[in-house]
Amino acid sequence: MPFPFTLPTTSSVLLSDSFSSVTHPSLPLQVTTKRSVLKDALKKHKRLAAQSRSSHLSIVQEALTSYIPYLLTLKTASSYRDVGTERVDVEIIKPLEVEWRTTLTAALPGREAPRPKLTGIHHEVAFTFSTLAHTHVLLARSQLGLLYGSASLSPDQRTSTLAAAMKHLLEAHSILKYLLSVPSVSAARDAPMDIQPSTVSALASLALAEATLVVVSKDDPYAAAVAEDRDETNRDWMFKAPTIPKVRAHLFARICLAAAEHASQACGLLTGNATGKVDEDVVKYANDLRRTARAKAVRFLAIDTELSGKTGEALAWLRGAKKELGLASELEDGKRKGFRGLKQSWQEKREDRKIEKGGEWGMDAGRFEEARVVEMLEAKWDRENSTINVQTVPPFEPLLARLPTGREYHSPQPYEPPTIDPYTLTQLRAPPDPEDLAFRGDEEDSGGEDGYGRSNPPGAFPGAGTDYGRSATSNSYY
Repeated sequence: MPFPFTLPTTSSVLLSDSFSSVTHPSLPLQVTTKRSVLKDALKKHKRLAAQSRSSHLSIVQEALTSYIPYLLTLKTASSYRDVGTERVDVEIIKPLEVEWRTTLTAALPGREAPRPKLTGIHHEVAFTFSTLAHTHVLLARSQLGLLYGSASLSPDQRTSTLAAAMKHLLEAHSILKYLLSVPSVSAARDAPMDIQPSTVSALASLALAEATLVVVSKDDPYAAAVAEDRDETNRDWMFKAPTIPKVRAHLFARICLAAAEHASQACGLLTGNATGKVDEDVVKYANDLRRTARAKAVRFLAIDTELSGKTGEALAWLRGAKKELGLASELEDGKRKGFRGLKQSWQEKREDRKIEKGGEWGMDAGRFEEARVVEMLEAKWDRENSTINVQTVPPFEPLLARLPTGREYHSPQPYEPPTIDPYTLTQLRAPPDPEDLAFRGDEEDSGGEDGYGRSNPPGAFPGAGTDYGRSATSNSYY
């Protein structure tokens, strides 16, 4: 399950204070308007309840894709380059100063993430594109969430849902890779951890790893069988057993190992940065995704071995899968036993409750769900091995030592950012009406020093914090 990113918010900025254009005087005004619409969309998204944010993501995506062409036009023209075939002269009056809320940088517990002041249009470009990538990941997350909802999906619905999620994840990967190719962004050393090149590269690797695992999930009947078994409204078990078609197990194992390699690369980039610290939830998620991908690979190798009639060796592979998950617990009659088994059951029930309430579930990167699949197969094969064909279960360590190499499935296409069409660019040559003002947004600026967002004294009426402050001529509250 993709990571539940928190979309950042930003301050209100009048770009005409920093840029002016002789050839296209309406350009700074239009960029300010488009940015204000984006600022409002992000702030409204932040205030929504967790259950309502998925339906609002399309509005945020539209605001981003409408703002990006104007932002890139302004950046290109300020670097003394032509925009397409047209010459656009933009003069920098003063360096652009913007504020973006950092959501991936480690912060003190219980406090909202800071909103540092950033100088330079390259920081604005970096935060805008990274926010668009996070939006695509959240859209993929909303699609995959349908697979774990209360209603069971038909095979065709499941396939279309997974295909849509895969498309969003690949788009997020391409956007982040494009961001790394922007020289001013990749060379920035004063940027927050959210847009540091190492963080952007790690998030690109995570998106590709998740997209690779979606390929396997599309044709993984065992995960679908476990999801149906968990669905309380499903009554198919009364009259038929779940159909488990044969899968290309060895190929799927190599694809999962490729996903594990991408997740391992992300772990190294997130933990090896000496300039700052990334939020622990992101680091833990990357590590859990690596564990889940490797466990899936080992589980598919177990399926490939069992199809060859080697039930004992297949059980050894499953024990290796539980070792990779870090959730190894002994089974007795298909049920967990011991304190570790009790703790794992409690964690899974807690995750199920998060799914029902629509909260930030999936922080384990699918580890608990994979554990259920492994234990379902282990209980089934152990019964068969004990009653029909008794085979010795060898140790799993030598098996894990000879895992095959990973195999890439995707060939991500380079991202092509949207551009202003020539007709719209020509319209910007018209001078703005002196009575027209740039749209500054309907939302208040939540990071300024003008009192918005300032904490109120205990018992104070909301918004009346300034009435309780000390006066300039008195040292008393009274």
